[in-house]
Amino acid sequence: MFDKILIANRGEIALRILRACKEMGIATVAVHSLVDRNLKHVRLADESVCIGPNPSPQSYLNVPALISAMEITDAVAVHPGYGFLAENADFAEQVQKSGFTFIGPDPDVIRLMGDKVSAIAAMKKAGVPTVPGSDGPLPDNSERCMEIGRSIGYPVIIKAAAGGGGRGMRVVEREEELVNAIAVTKSEAQAAFGDGTVYMEKFLQNPRHVEIQVMADGQGNAIHLGDRDCSLQRRHQKVLEEAPAPGIPDKVREQVHESCVQACIDIGYRGAGTFEFLYENERFYFIEMNTRIQVEHPVTEMVTGVDLIKEQIRVCAGEKLSLKQEDIVIKGHAFECRINAEDPQTFFPSPGKVNNFHMPGGLGVRVDSHLYSGYSVPPNYDSMIAKLITHAEDRETALARMRVALSELVVDGIKTNIPLQEELVRDENFAKGGVNIHYLEKKLGL
Repeated sequence: MFDKILIANRGEIALRILRACKEMGIATVAVHSLVDRNLKHVRLADESVCIGPNPSPQSYLNVPALISAMEITDAVAVHPGYGFLAENADFAEQVQKSGFTFIGPDPDVIRLMGDKVSAIAAMKKAGVPTVPGSDGPLPDNSERCMEIGRSIGYPVIIKAAAGGGGRGMRVVEREEELVNAIAVTKSEAQAAFGDGTVYMEKFLQNPRHVEIQVMADGQGNAIHLGDRDCSLQRRHQKVLEEAPAPGIPDKVREQVHESCVQACIDIGYRGAGTFEFLYENERFYFIEMNTRIQVEHPVTEMVTGVDLIKEQIRVCAGEKLSLKQEDIVIKGHAFECRINAEDPQTFFPSPGKVNNFHMPGGLGVRVDSHLYSGYSVPPNYDSMIAKLITHAEDRETALARMRVALSELVVDGIKTNIPLQEELVRDENFAKGGVNIHYLEKKLGL
């Protein structure tokens, strides 16, 4: 097992990783930018290193600074959390070449799954259901592209192979729009990702976003830990998640779970990962794999009782999975509300000093947050400041528990999206379960 881990992240996920390390008896190194010197995990870590100015490229994305921090503190491994460099194959490779361990998959696997075209090919080979599409990059031949569009059927969506986070995609409703849409998407992809490769897929009209949590040890052992529904989204950003996904037939659910496990074995996956799908008319369609721990991992932890961060650390230290598939039992239901420092109506960021922070409590209530009274939320990074999670024996009770928890949560001094979350957990259609990915934006009039 590692004796010291450097946490290459900030905020609530850095604190979450630090707590797991402390439970495992692993020493911790917190890195931080100048403005983040008062973060909670920085205060609690065994050692801390300032790695640069506030802008992310000069600190949390500064690979030489992170490698140097590992060298001077004698850390043996780095946990990237999510965001920043978590899915950066070049960073993972540099960590390994420098003699350290990257807590995640091998760089080649990150590259394989980070390119949407190669990822879809690998998933098809493993039997994972995919969206009907071009089966590879679109050619430069316009006539051939139009043939592909006709064979798929409109509407279609053009996607950047290197895209993500809702960027690098364009919906095409009619054939006469196709050639121009491809050209524009290629140009945008080249500018944003340094790779102009694009592909085409069938555009599903009203799907849900359902994802499968997996864990593998890279030694031929892999398991799934159930699924999550993350359909409440705004501009492709998740707002509220739950586990398990409601209203999916057991047989359909089991088949996709098993295919994801097989895919992990086939590609030699190691660590925590998530297969993301669109789900419509009782069919799953693979869209991408996140080769890291995700923001919404707590809902899976609540319904399985498994500490995903600790298991992730173990397998990346070379240990075999400590769990078999039969050990995973889904108990009850869980919800997670992302609490952001933003105006609940305009969604503009709302940095500033938190005068008073009060966390809700009670049975089945969990808060993952780096906030404390007197802390100043900086304007430099993502606006998420907390995750509020509730768990109960059934979906209805877990949702009622979330309503109560939100009513108790206090964040004074800055604006937050708590009023929006309170509205969502009282929404009649959401309470029934199974709303699609367009539901929130339509509700907000976007």
